[in-house]
Amino acid sequence: MHYGAVHALDGISLSIRAGEVFGLIGHNGAGKSTLFKAMMGLLTPTAGDIRIDGVAVSGDDFREVRRRIGYLPENVVFYDNLSALETLRFFARLKGVASDDCRALLERVGLGAAAGRRLREYSKGMRQRLGFAQALLGSPRLLFLDEPTNGLDPDGIREFYAILTELRARGVTIVLTSHILAEIQQRVDRLAIIAAGRLRAVGGLAELRTQAALPLWFDVECDEQARAAVRSALAALPVRLHETAATLRVECAREHKLAVLAALGRLEGRLRDVSLHEASLEDLFFGLSP
Repeated sequence: MHYGAVHALDGISLSIRAGEVFGLIGHNGAGKSTLFKAMMGLLTPTAGDIRIDGVAVSGDDFREVRRRIGYLPENVVFYDNLSALETLRFFARLKGVASDDCRALLERVGLGAAAGRRLREYSKGMRQRLGFAQALLGSPRLLFLDEPTNGLDPDGIREFYAILTELRARGVTIVLTSHILAEIQQRVDRLAIIAAGRLRAVGGLAELRTQAALPLWFDVECDEQARAAVRSALAALPVRLHETAATLRVECAREHKLAVLAALGRLEGRLRDVSLHEASLEDLFFGLSP
């Protein structure tokens, strides 16, 4: 997708499986929101083809598919003079779905007690909850959630992901973006890393760790005498040692993890503790994107 000389999306080929939670991550301006809008038919690609349930988003048949899609944009804007319940009923009419469940939806996202309040009195987090309720109208089978936890407090984030877990169990496909990488790394099935409009990597967390070839490390707690034994036990292995006052850090490639574990296991009784650390999603993001 081009805007003059700017390539907002360039050569992206991506398949999202039905019923999975799929994460899109990238820097600001990487093309995530543009991809969302293209997948919903709100923007027309200058080249290529996008299909949902086998239906081209640019075709006439997509109108019916769109009714099964829910969307939460990054920046939620509502009419301040309406109440939350009025707002949800308004969007229900726009989407062509019954408004009978609007009050229950507000209860579900934690806004039941504030359903009659004007939105001018709502905090950013409350507006975000209302935006999520709007996305859930009509029991969609596919959800696009752009920075969905923006403005939510820790309780709100926990409640949000609890709802996603319920939806996933019912077979709903969920595509989301987030700048808080630590928040989503254990909550998505697969991830795509996008940079400058291009797809840099895609896969589950374990797959991305393999692609990035980033090392893992063990933090070993022991006394000085045992540290000498650790250094001796690991002398024949391709590891790097980093010593601090508290720990002896043993860094190695993933393929040597079991060999290092076996060597440390032979020192059982001489070590106080051993903890294993793998590359986080943040490490992978910076390792796989320029």
